[in-house]
Amino acid sequence: MSAQLNEIKLLLISGATLKNNEEYYKKMVPGKQKVYGIKTPVLNEIARKYKTGSFALASELWKAGSLEERVIAIKIIEKKGKENPDLVLKLFCEFSAGVDNWAVCDGLGMQFLSGIRKTHHKEIFSLAKIYSVSANSWQRRLSLVMVEWYTRASEFHPAIHKLVKTLEEDDEYYVRKAVAWIRKNFSKGK
Repeated sequence: MSAQLNEIKLLLISGATLKNNEEYYKKMVPGKQKVYGIKTPVLNEIARKYKTGSFALASELWKAGSLEERVIAIKIIEKKGKENPDLVLKLFCEFSAGVDNWAVCDGLGMQFLSGIRKTHHKEIFSLAKIYSVSANSWQRRLSLVMVEWYTRASEFHPAIHKLVKTLEEDDEYYVRKAVAWIRKNFSKGK
């Protein structure tokens, strides 16, 4: 464990409020992940402190596995992504297999890729197509979340509509919520 990861863990432990808010966290972010119970302002403060961390720190945080550690990892890559797009895509593929809740899924799809979305749309859409037929329901949701930003540009609409068509009858609640989200984005533009 790196010194930075150890520091972050200590900050998470000292800021934990789960005992008082366990039901809230279970309701708002259902899933199997460990949760310290860090309130958002405290989590944002910790993330700001380490946002210029390394890809290695982000990977360590992700593997540590708590909701908060993964959110911090996402925020680090959001800031570092432009430095190494190939590594961002590699880590994205690795991390996507371990998503188990909507908050991490949406952060991974939106924030994690923000540094490369303008320069690597072909790769992002290629992954989205693969994830749209995954057996993993979180990857299916991710396939839409990761292209949500592109709903602002009409040249990407045909590809997004194909993804929506693939998933519009999905059995999973959070996938259907993503379908509704994308459709709402399209209806705003009309």
